Amino acid sequence: MKALILAGGYGTRLRPLTLTQPKPLVEFANKSMVLHQVEALAAVGVDTVVLAVSYRAEMLEYEINKHADRIGVKIIFSCEDEPLDTAGPLALAKDYLNDHEPFFVLNSDVICSFPFAEMMEFHKSHGHEGTIAVTKVEEPSKYGVVVFQEESGEIQKFVEKPQEYVGNKINAGMYILNPSVLNRIPLAPTSFEKQVFPVMSSSGNLYAFILPGFWMDVGQPKDFLKGTQLYLDNQKPITPSTSNLIHPVIIHESVKIPFNCCIGPHVVIGPNVILEEGVRIKNSTILPNTTLKQHCFINTSIIGRKCIIGQWSRVENTSVIGDEVVIKDEIYLNGALVCNNKTISENVLEPKVVM
Repeated sequence: MKALILAGGYGTRLRPLTLTQPKPLVEFANKSMVLHQVEALAAVGVDTVVLAVSYRAEMLEYEINKHADRIGVKIIFSCEDEPLDTAGPLALAKDYLNDHEPFFVLNSDVICSFPFAEMMEFHKSHGHEGTIAVTKVEEPSKYGVVVFQEESGEIQKFVEKPQEYVGNKINAGMYILNPSVLNRIPLAPTSFEKQVFPVMSSSGNLYAFILPGFWMDVGQPKDFLKGTQLYLDNQKPITPSTSNLIHPVIIHESVKIPFNCCIGPHVVIGPNVILEEGVRIKNSTILPNTTLKQHCFINTSIIGRKCIIGQWSRVENTSVIGDEVVIKDEIYLNGALVCNNKTISENVLEPKVVM
């Protein structure tokens, strides 16, 4: 089997983390986002993954190729010279996908339990051209809603940000398509959502697979943190909670936790992070090679790589700290987006971008 992952975006919503690397390489739960997907695909027998890339393609290729042999998949890079929207990349990669069997298509910033085997079984059972994974949301008026027959799954229409209730299932960014769908897509900027899927549904060729379990598009900071919480809630703890460790957490084996720190819940700490005494972290991700000085407090925030967070500092409210940032002692950051290589010596009392 084959799969294509749409990995060509600039990741602007996740800046500053994506200023120096493409979004698929940002570490989610101590693993590049795209590796979560590639490993899940390999687990159901996918042997070839096409990555549709553009922004910093050479970095993505270098990093992903390190893992291809370990995972047991062939990685093919299909590079866009110009943006091709969500469906156009399939036309560019047509020769890699057109081998008479269904293939997966994934948005690169989706995190879930990846029930690919069940999804493929459903696709084969209905026997039509396409399957869209859909997921339930609490506020459907904020999204494009997929309207379908509950019993069969046949999609009837798509309604963008409905003002009246028509359903509560949205496109989850994961598809299975027959090769015949490639004939519907020109080599030009083309949208699945606006151009391809409505035509397929009008002819009864598109079905909805209801996604079990958790799901999140982690393409912006608040959703990245919410997705981390959902992901951790679905993991089995390796060690029991203690007075200074409140599960669920993922902490790299290289990290030492002083006895008077308090870590968790919903915390991810990457490789070679240094924690000094009295550090408190909850609902946050700390990326590799960062140092947290004595008694600093991190809450609901993302701390980039190679940062230094000063003692008695407080970082909270969906702050995102870029790479190699120095935050001086006793500084308060409230919802700050701090660009790379900055030194912060003044409080940020209200959410803003620090460039």
